Amino acid sequence: ISPERSTWLIYCNCVFQVQQLMKAARNGTKDSFEKTKLAMFRKVSFLQRKETGEGKDDAGYMDVSVSDLKHPPPQLSPMPEGLSSQQVVRRLILSSIVQSESSYLDSLKRILQEYQKPLLEPPNLILNHKKVRQIFYRMQEIHQCHSMFQIALASRVAEWDHSEKIGDLFVASFSKSMVLNAYSDYINNFTNAMALIKKACMSKPVFLDFLKKKQASSPDRITLYGLMVKPIQRFPQFILLLQDMLKNTPRSHTDRLPLQLALTELETLAEKLNEQKRLADQEAEIQQIAHSVGDRNLNKLLNSEQRQLSQCELLTEIVYGDKGQILKSKERKVFLLNDTLICANVNLKGPPDISSLVPLGPKYTVKWCAPLLQTQVVEVGQDSPQSLKLSKIFLGPPRLYQELEELQHDLAVVKEVSLLVGTLNGTYQNLNSTVSQDWCLALQRLIRLKEEEIQSADKCRLRLSVPGRPDKSGHPVSIMVVFNTPSPLSKISWVNRLHLAKIAQRQENTLGWESAEEDGRKKGPFSCPLLTCRLPVFSSKTHTLKLEAALHSPSQYSLLGFCTVSTSLPQGYLWVAGGGGSSNHGQVEIFSLNRATPRLVKTVPLRAPVLCLEYVKEPCPSEEEREAEKTQTAAKIGNIICVGLQDGSIHVYSSVDTAVQCLLTLVNADSSPVLCLKYSLAFLFAGLANGKVAVYHRRTGGEISLLVSLGSQPVCTLLTLEEAVWASCANQVTVIQGSSLNTESFQAHSDPGNSVSHMVHSGAGVWMAFTWGSSIHLFHTETLEPLQEVKISTRTTHLTPGQVSVSSLLICQGLLWVGTSQGIILTFPVPTLEGIPKITGHVMSLNAHCGPVDFLMSISSTLASDLLRRDSVLNGSEEGNVGRDEGGQRLEHSSYPQDSQTPPPTEEKPKRLLLQYRLHSTCQLPGKVLTAQPEQGSPRAPHDSLEHSPEHSSIYEVNEDPDVWVRGRPRERVKEVEPRRSKVTSTAIFSGGRGYRRIAQLASVDPCSDSTENTLLVWQLPLTLSQ
Repeated sequence: ISPERSTWLIYCNCVFQVQQLMKAARNGTKDSFEKTKLAMFRKVSFLQRKETGEGKDDAGYMDVSVSDLKHPPPQLSPMPEGLSSQQVVRRLILSSIVQSESSYLDSLKRILQEYQKPLLEPPNLILNHKKVRQIFYRMQEIHQCHSMFQIALASRVAEWDHSEKIGDLFVASFSKSMVLNAYSDYINNFTNAMALIKKACMSKPVFLDFLKKKQASSPDRITLYGLMVKPIQRFPQFILLLQDMLKNTPRSHTDRLPLQLALTELETLAEKLNEQKRLADQEAEIQQIAHSVGDRNLNKLLNSEQRQLSQCELLTEIVYGDKGQILKSKERKVFLLNDTLICANVNLKGPPDISSLVPLGPKYTVKWCAPLLQTQVVEVGQDSPQSLKLSKIFLGPPRLYQELEELQHDLAVVKEVSLLVGTLNGTYQNLNSTVSQDWCLALQRLIRLKEEEIQSADKCRLRLSVPGRPDKSGHPVSIMVVFNTPSPLSKISWVNRLHLAKIAQRQENTLGWESAEEDGRKKGPFSCPLLTCRLPVFSSKTHTLKLEAALHSPSQYSLLGFCTVSTSLPQGYLWVAGGGGSSNHGQVEIFSLNRATPRLVKTVPLRAPVLCLEYVKEPCPSEEEREAEKTQTAAKIGNIICVGLQDGSIHVYSSVDTAVQCLLTLVNADSSPVLCLKYSLAFLFAGLANGKVAVYHRRTGGEISLLVSLGSQPVCTLLTLEEAVWASCANQVTVIQGSSLNTESFQAHSDPGNSVSHMVHSGAGVWMAFTWGSSIHLFHTETLEPLQEVKISTRTTHLTPGQVSVSSLLICQGLLWVGTSQGIILTFPVPTLEGIPKITGHVMSLNAHCGPVDFLMSISSTLASDLLRRDSVLNGSEEGNVGRDEGGQRLEHSSYPQDSQTPPPTEEKPKRLLLQYRLHSTCQLPGKVLTAQPEQGSPRAPHDSLEHSPEHSSIYEVNEDPDVWVRGRPRERVKEVEPRRSKVTSTAIFSGGRGYRRIAQLASVDPCSDSTENTLLVWQLPLTLSQ
């Protein structure tokens, strides 16, 4: 056979095998997914192994020789007629995928053909061949992966109008370990590659000219760096395209599950690559610092395996004069390590020719370093007046500080006046102890507002107290350092990270989690939640209550300090409920979360044990519904908290701070215990112990709208999922659809005696736990098919097989939390997008309970958007205007009306203020009005009159939590077209159970500390940014 004939036969055989491969991928949606994952590079004869002699680095990779003539790029056929709108959009998205992949492959070819190949040719001695291979390390393998993907994509595009499937192709192409290895090696080497290019440009002018000529001759004028950064950006682009494709894919479409699995694979791959990039960048930054450090101890710290970089940023250091003027400012790079804060000078100078081709890494010179535990964030409102006076030049605008001092002086004077007023013999309406106490409260309020003004001016000013050299007598001296951050968000992030870094130094967090990572890589200091504190609950000596449920009642306080918001737990109140045990009564304890450590503020006893809680947010009715609801009291009560009791009743409480008031009591005819509660679409679903689900409508005033019978076993758990509610009874799960309340059931376990005890939802999956056994099962939310089963007892040696069961479940921020009957908590990373939340690895907490984990609960709150604004809300008052709160209400009123023609006063601030805080009016107080005006003058307006009076200026009220001041009137929402702002979310995890213990790493456990006491463990997560 002639060589041409032999080559043609080989090519035909290759085309046949590719067609067979595509057929296997098309037919595989469930059972053959694992097969299609391995099919892409199996038994393909035209993939020949490399013989370049590069050694083990290229083991497992093969060269792909693909001709554009034999394998033309993918191309969609003309759009047929009669397509639906979704089909048209899906074709457009497919076209975007094809164009994007074609452009990406062209960029990879340009790197290999225009840069690597000329540099490796024997006549050229521009650069050492070994360095060339290091610069373009793994680029050839990445090109091979995408060349194969394009061949398969072309086949899929050609059949698009018949199959309309693309998800399984992504699963088969990008779930292989060789793709992860190639991209991981490339990303880990990227920083080193850029350093080699920079060094070669500075030492070899010929190489610099080579790069310039290549850039000048390219049509898009893109640099080598611009081409080499594209692999880092590739998978986020794929994810966005597949998300759009999934949004336009009907639920019944055969491509929907494959698309969800593809999103899972790509998200998992992107997360691993992001972590690789983070570690590589962290290592590069630390090495840059280590090269410039002369201190041997610091150099040893930087080169130790335990050190980790949690945050670094370019900030501007500000030096102030005695009068608050700025003397100088300079950019510094600030590094936050495990236990050290480092400030370094930055040198960004470099040849302009090189900086235009490749980013130049800065050179650092360490200016100072400070132990983290001795570094404090200094904020207005957290200092004593004496320390404020000593450091007033760092507080912001000097005039605001002067006004704050004046208010503090006035408060001291008014307190003395209040003592003198108490000695008056006469009785006067507007001059007595009540009024003078109200003056003090009003001045305290004005001081808090002035502190808020200064804090608003300091939103981008980070003030740190760091230890300096001791004085001559050996006493420690602290130095105040001030940095300007690029944005308020940057300052919030720094304050939060500094706070959490100190928590991470505690003994319970230094070895807080046991990782089962297969690659053995170090985890970041904030990659696992940090144990913030542990709290005793129901610590009554007379009887023992069992923990049953917990709930977060969110509440935002705009006057909470700027830094306090950044470090405290999510704002609001925590309700912890329980009962039973040695008592037939129930109890609810309410904790305030407006500080770093929760504090008990109220205890509510109940007549029966509490079994469940549910927070119901007030719906936003339409205009027609508002008219119809005017006569309905149930629609006017706002946000509520429903408490399910063992006696079958449901108590409905208002959720206004700690003012606990029972508004309504719901009952069921059988008085069956209420085991679980869920609210969805104006319906309250109550799972009962008799196997029924009672459905209450918000408008019915407490009457049952529908009673759904699921079986004879108790309804253990409910789960809201979009417009449906999932209810478990024995081993069956019933899906109650939306407002129609139609039902559909499926079997979750083969054993009828093994009931579904817990359900949690993420993406397109629901994880379920059962009353017996340690297995958890994953089900698809749309097809209701099982997708994965994980046995918890085999994941760690600390759990006793055969004696452990799952006692609680929670999904929060990409982690599946599993509480066990032995008190041990495990977390599993799961995807957070619209894909399938399958489990990959796991981590085990070394902080555990002594008994079963009774519940796991996450709470979160979004920081007010005003905190992220650069300008102060109250800046207008600095120019002498009347201050207003965020809702437009006047904070300061003149005692006498001003003539409209009179020019405004030229004083910097109004001198006549009405000190009125809690009193709406003094007319209800005994005695006569003490005034110099004649009584026949203008009569005083009655209390109920609509006429404005200076005494009607009290617009605030005191919350029952004395440490928090809240505004009494709701904020008026101004409908303005504002740019889209970022949201900063604070998140914490609570676990409840008996006692607390530490798990040693050598398969032993520490003794339990008071194993009979109910205990809450509180974990805090770093602030997250989202749009």
